[in-house]
Amino acid sequence: MKFRILNKGMVTAIAALACAAFSGLPPAAADEAPVRIGFFSPQTGFGAPDGRSALAGAQLAIKQVNDAGGIDGHRLELVPYDDGSDPKQGATIATKLTSQDGVVAAVSGSYSPQTLAAATIFQRAKTVLVSAYAVNPGIPKTGSYIFLQDANGTVQGRAGAKFLADKGIKKPAVISIDNDFGNALVEGFVAEAPKLGMTVVSTDKNQFGEKDFGTIIRRVIASGADAIYLVQYVAEGKQFLRDWAQADGKLTLLSTEGIDSAGFYSIGKLADGLMFTTNLNRDSKSEETQQFLSDFAKAYDFPVDMVAASSHDAVMLVVDAIRKNGTTAADVKAGLDALRDFKGATGTFERFTENREVIKPIQIQVFDDGKISSAGVVSDPAIITP
Repeated sequence: MKFRILNKGMVTAIAALACAAFSGLPPAAADEAPVRIGFFSPQTGFGAPDGRSALAGAQLAIKQVNDAGGIDGHRLELVPYDDGSDPKQGATIATKLTSQDGVVAAVSGSYSPQTLAAATIFQRAKTVLVSAYAVNPGIPKTGSYIFLQDANGTVQGRAGAKFLADKGIKKPAVISIDNDFGNALVEGFVAEAPKLGMTVVSTDKNQFGEKDFGTIIRRVIASGADAIYLVQYVAEGKQFLRDWAQADGKLTLLSTEGIDSAGFYSIGKLADGLMFTTNLNRDSKSEETQQFLSDFAKAYDFPVDMVAASSHDAVMLVVDAIRKNGTTAADVKAGLDALRDFKGATGTFERFTENREVIKPIQIQVFDDGKISSAGVVSDPAIITP
C-alpha cells in the first residue's frame, strides 16, 4: 500500500526511538510519517460530559490500532480539538483540520449543530468527515464526503414507535427537548405511530435546563396515555425522573440515546424500568463489542456509554477504509462507500446507503437495579433503512 507523506520535517533518531517506544511500534516504523485523523468534541460547554466519553472512545481506537502495529507499520495520530459546544467553533476547527493539520479524514464526536457547521467545510475541501453520533438527517446531505455512522433521528424515532407498538402500547405521549436532536426523533416517531395502530395523545416540548416537568406530567397522565416517549439529554432526563417519582407515575417509559451517557447513570434506582433506544448493546456476544467494553473499563475510570462506543467505531471505520484503499481523501471515501458488514463495538454495519447513512439494528436497553441490559432490538429493514 502506498502512503502519502503528511509531514515533511526531518525526524531525528532519538525522536524516532521515543515515538516507537510510546506507540508500541518497531523503531523502523517511527521513521515514517504518522497517519493523522482529525477529531472534535465538546470538552467544555454543556456537552462536556459527552465530549469526555467521545474523546476517550476515539483515543482508545487509536491506541488499539497502534498497539497492534499501526497500519502497515504506520502509526496513527489523533488530532483532537474542543469545539466548546459551539457551532462557530465547529466551523473554525474544520478549517484548521482541512487546511493546516494534514489529516486524511476526520471524525465528529459532537452534536448536530457543530457537525453541520463543520460538514460544509469538509465537503468543500473534499475530506471525509464521519459523524459519530449526531443524528440530524441533514448532515450527510451536505455532500458525498460526509458520512453518518449512527442511525439518523428519524430512523431512531421510527424504531421507538415500532418497539412500543410491539409491546401493545396504543396511546403514547411525547415529551421532547426542543432542538435538532429532539425534533428529528419526534418527527420519525409521530409519523410512524399511526401506521402501527397507535394514536399520539399529546406532544410537549421543553428547553435545555428545564427545572420542573410536573405540569407536563400531570397533563400526560390525565390524557389517558399508556406510555411516554421521552426524548431528552442527561440533565433534563434526570429532572424528569425526579418529577416522575414525585408524581408516582406508572406508565411505560421509553427514552433515547440522549440519556445513554455516563453523566446520566448516577441517577441510580430512579431510572429502574426506563428503556431507551441506542446503538450499544452491552449484552452482545460479539467479540468486537466485548473487547471494546473490556478495554474501555481497563483504560478509564468512568462508565462506558454509546457516545464512547460510537466515536470508537467512527475512527475504526476510517481505519478500515485506509487499510483497504489508502490515505488519499478519495481512497478513504471509496473505502467507506464500499464498506460491507463491518463489525464494530456497536454491532455490524451492513453498509452505507447511497446517501452515506448507516444501516444497522436499533438496540433497546433497560435500567434494572442501576444496571443496563438488553430489552430487545428493532431490525425490521423497513424501519432501520433511512
